[in-house]
Amino acid sequence: MKSLFYKNINISYTNQGKGTTIVLLHGFLENQTMWSEFLPELSKRNRVITIDLLGHGATECLGYVHTMEDQADMLHHLLMELKIRKVIFIGHSMGGYVALAFAELFPEFMKGLVLMNSTSRADSEERKTNRDRAIKAVKKDYSTFVRLSIANLFSEDNRLKLTHEIELVKLEALKTPLQGIVAALEGMKIRKDREVVLHLTSYPKLLILGKKDGVLNYQENSSQIENTNASLISFPDGHMSPIENKEETLKTILDFVKKI
Repeated sequence: MKSLFYKNINISYTNQGKGTTIVLLHGFLENQTMWSEFLPELSKRNRVITIDLLGHGATECLGYVHTMEDQADMLHHLLMELKIRKVIFIGHSMGGYVALAFAELFPEFMKGLVLMNSTSRADSEERKTNRDRAIKAVKKDYSTFVRLSIANLFSEDNRLKLTHEIELVKLEALKTPLQGIVAALEGMKIRKDREVVLHLTSYPKLLILGKKDGVLNYQENSSQIENTNASLISFPDGHMSPIENKEETLKTILDFVKKI
């Protein structure tokens, strides 16, 4: 892993391979290690960047609220430092929100976009209330909040089948500082609706959803790409496609990149 100094904090990232640049963005309570099993194959013919988003992994916190725009600005700084001008973004969950913010702020960098278990829509009032409840819960009992949050990302069937994998995700999640968790929840709560990005951009776009996703309703979110040039890939499991449907997810990414 490498580090970059940005606004008085350290940003942790990796940079490997040559070819078309792919930036992999992890979700809430995750970090860049979630992509480790994807990197050998993806970096054979591509330049692959992974990064710990603000307040996650080995990247420090910038403030009490990490907006999606804050995250996008940090990404822009990294790409400028690395002299990268065109990128395919692949964002899981919160990583998708960050990719959409980047696409709106810096459209000239966009070569392709994959939203994985993510949505272009803003939080509903109910979701905003749930974010506030989550902030109170994590401040009250950090460990219980993190462990329950991770378990709920998987489909019920997979909570029994993937106990080892889920435990590894929990251990990584427990490295996320309290401030990073709160800042991300606050940032996701106030993020803009960016469905327009799906409708008004011409570069290739792909939406990956799980039919048993307990975080994002499948039917509701599959409708966001109606009348767009975006494609939809559906998996039968939950919110954690990179783990629950690992081989299929990797193949989907490789196929998407090859077509660009």
